[in-house]
Amino acid sequence: MPGHEEARAHALGHVEQIDDLNFESVVLESSEPYLLDFSAQWCPPCRALDPIIESIAQEYQGKLRVGRLDIDSSPAVAARFGVRGAPTVLLFQRGRETGRRLGLTKKSALLALAGL
Repeated sequence: MPGHEEARAHALGHVEQIDDLNFESVVLESSEPYLLDFSAQWCPPCRALDPIIESIAQEYQGKLRVGRLDIDSSPAVAARFGVRGAPTVLLFQRGRETGRRLGLTKKSALLALAGL
């Protein structure tokens, strides 16, 4: 549904859009910890996670960078990290994966993953 994706993009205003092309330069080279949501347009739990991801991005600006990667349009990064389902949230620090949560996850669990 094209309208669905537009609504999601609008709802995720503080969340960086990550893809196979910008992943290395944005996520792995980030000086701040990076929380990356591996998501899919067709996934209801992903849509349920969107407001949580947006809230974290807003509240922790300057301490934690937050992005979203669509696993269908950017399958290479998902494959590289063995992401087989959506939503999956990975935490990267200094270019390395340091944490992972699978499925719809509470805000408190994501903040704990990031050490916040």
